[in-house]
Amino acid sequence: ARVYVNTQSLLEDRMGITIFERAGRGVRLSATGRRLCDEAEMLIAQRDRILEELTQGVMAGVVRLGVAETMTHTLLPRMLTTLRARHPLLRFEISVDTSEQMGQALRDDALDVVIMLRDQAPRGIALTPLPPVRMGWFVSPEHFTLPSPAGIDDLAALPIVSFPKTTIPHRQALEVMTAGRRKPATVHGSASLATMVNLVQQGFGIGTIPHDIVEAWPQTMLQEIDVLPEANLPPLEFVICHDPERNEEIGREVTRAAVEAGFD
Repeated sequence: ARVYVNTQSLLEDRMGITIFERAGRGVRLSATGRRLCDEAEMLIAQRDRILEELTQGVMAGVVRLGVAETMTHTLLPRMLTTLRARHPLLRFEISVDTSEQMGQALRDDALDVVIMLRDQAPRGIALTPLPPVRMGWFVSPEHFTLPSPAGIDDLAALPIVSFPKTTIPHRQALEVMTAGRRKPATVHGSASLATMVNLVQQGFGIGTIPHDIVEAWPQTMLQEIDVLPEANLPPLEFVICHDPERNEEIGREVTRAAVEAGFD
């Protein structure tokens, strides 16, 4: 009994709390002691759960996922739904940014998996192609009327809304608009697809927008411009990539879900 009392006193002195109360000739847990036991039981249960997941190969934890905005409205929801069904213990922290910024974040280990434009993917990473994203010229018909089919001069006569100037889609639009022309077209850049669509809908100008985005937002009521072959925009080539030295297992699993969602 003396050893028990000494151990009790040492424990209480070390923690700075009263764990036990005297009850007649015996002792019982204090209110603080009961809370301490409850919290300890939860910690032990959590430890046991984590060990079980690790030893049984359960995929769990946080995945830092970078996604180009074009993919957030199309492929991403299907991909995440598939991953949630297969691995309910995974959690995702999603960052939406330009491919250039996400490529740097992947190199710096600030992101685990990235869906980005192929031409801006870093070297030395594992990448898997996704279905090409068709681009088109879109207009709000209540604000502008163009000939059908429209040529480069017809398009260049109006303000053009595209992706940010440092991106591949912006450069591609400029290349199409400046081919054989002395006067450059006015191409505005926006990092937000929602802003691009809204500007076109409100009559600010015409836009170079992915078909999938217009289809995903039918309420926008934008109309695709029929253009001559010279004004066609090349498709966007997206890839999903990860660093195989740091994130091989989760990278392969997210890639599998992305490919299934993309070709669904």
